[in-house]
Amino acid sequence: MSTNYKKIAVAIDFSAQSLKALERAIKVTKEYGAILQIVNVVDTKTFGSITAYDLKYADKMKEQHLQKIEKLKEQALAAGVNEVEAIVKMGSPKELLTSLPEVELIILGATGLNQFEKMLIGSVAERIVRHAACDVLLVR
Repeated sequence: MSTNYKKIAVAIDFSAQSLKALERAIKVTKEYGAILQIVNVVDTKTFGSITAYDLKYADKMKEQHLQKIEKLKEQALAAGVNEVEAIVKMGSPKELLTSLPEVELIILGATGLNQFEKMLIGSVAERIVRHAACDVLLVR
C-alpha cells in the first residue's frame, strides 16, 4: 500500500542531525508535493526556574528561534518546496511533536543537542517514535 503524504513536519532544534533531517524533509516533501511544516519547540522545562525571575525570557527565545526557522523556510522554498509553514511552540518537545494536527509524517534527527542523548537514540526521538499517531522517519 502506498501512502501519499499531504503534510510533513520536520522537527528542528538547530543541531546537525536536525538540519540533516530538514534536507531529507525537503526531498520527501517535493516528491509528494506536500506541505512542509518546519517545527521548533522551545523546551520551557529546561529553564523553568529562569522564567520565575524573567517572564520575558521564553518570549525572547521564541522570537530568536522564529527568526532562525524563517531562514530555514526560505531555504526550503528556494529548494523547490511549494508550501512551507514555520512554527515555533513553547513547551515540551516530546508532547508537542506527537500531537501535531493533520501531519501524516514527522521527520527528525535521531539525536538532538543533548550530549547524553548522542550516545543512544535521543529521548525526544524515542518518544515520538513510540507515541506519534503518524509515520515517523528518523534521519542519521
